[in-house]
Amino acid sequence: MFTENEIAGLIAEPKISELTVELKKAFIEKEAPFLELSDHDFLYLTMLTPTIGIALANGNVSLIEEMTLNKKARKLSKGGYWMKRDPVVTAMGHLIDHFDDWEDRFLDHLKYIMELTFDKQDLMDSKIDQEGCSDEDFCMEILQAPFVFIRFLSSFFQNDEEEDFISDRKISRDEYEVMESMARRMELDDVPIFKKFMTKLHIK
Repeated sequence: MFTENEIAGLIAEPKISELTVELKKAFIEKEAPFLELSDHDFLYLTMLTPTIGIALANGNVSLIEEMTLNKKARKLSKGGYWMKRDPVVTAMGHLIDHFDDWEDRFLDHLKYIMELTFDKQDLMDSKIDQEGCSDEDFCMEILQAPFVFIRFLSSFFQNDEEEDFISDRKISRDEYEVMESMARRMELDDVPIFKKFMTKLHIK
């Protein structure tokens, strides 16, 4: 997952900053006109979009999912807000309540950021998604992939930074389908590393 300093580095890029500020203005004006949210924190909010979408896959966010989302939201709030009300958590609540209105715009924003930070074509020659590739092969492929690409994947599709990216885990069919849908929207679904990652998810 991204660190606070890495989010700061992304928002310092002029093109990313310009579009982030524009999207933040639209979101705040419509959903939370009195909320004070830095550009850094809003960019991090957009990074939570896939995680929120997965949590909403079953139609609502459970208490455990809410606790996980809040922990993840607080992790990279600028300067830390562990002892008081966190603006990212507050903004996330508004996003959850009106997710259908913002999902596509936020995912498009993430897609644009990825286009600026790595060359997708560099990932497309991999054969890691073919039958017969071992976990060791997958691990080496991850280590050799662009660092920022793996950061995006882990931020989007993992809840715990301690999770092993290559480990098998169980998810619901609804969650799996939401992940596929969002990956298509961000044009990640045909990337071999992502396709291999999806084979590690088993429907419970």
